[in-house]
Amino acid sequence: MISDVLASAKEKMAQSIEVAKADFQTVSAGRANPALFQKLLVEYYGSPTPLVQLAGFQQPDARTLVVTPFDKSALKDIERAIVAAPHLGVSPSNDGAIIRVVMPELTEERRRDYVKIVKDKAEQARVAVRNIRRQALSDLDKLTEVGDDEVARAGKELEAATKQAVDGIDDALKKKESELLEV
Repeated sequence: MISDVLASAKEKMAQSIEVAKADFQTVSAGRANPALFQKLLVEYYGSPTPLVQLAGFQQPDARTLVVTPFDKSALKDIERAIVAAPHLGVSPSNDGAIIRVVMPELTEERRRDYVKIVKDKAEQARVAVRNIRRQALSDLDKLTEVGDDEVARAGKELEAATKQAVDGIDDALKKKESELLEV
């Protein structure tokens, strides 16, 4: 019983770290990267659809990304979604068949804004890990067929797993922060 609760909590914490890393990838470091468009939703025939399902991506150079829609009728909708994305700050150009997205050169102020966004995403991930810990502690307290010593030991193990998860998030944050501030 205790091992099931701990295993479930550790698995969820690992998933939280992966989600945080994926969120960090959606913040631009001045280079064109298809991961920036990973969570971008396009209004396609009345329903929000991920852009990666509607178009292919090519990267001709470090700051340019070419978006090629699979369905040419979705071109205007895709362009509208890219313009509306606050984390990108780009003005795409449309030639009727493809959309070119040129990532602007980042100013120092914009880099600092991106660092703030990434720090906020990291804090959200830390909160998620703490919520997982809180739920696991609650589940451990509900166990009646085990002794208090075993529950206390499991609680310490859970605290160690929580610290490890938070450290993983912090490491990913430091890496992304240095990438953003690199000129």
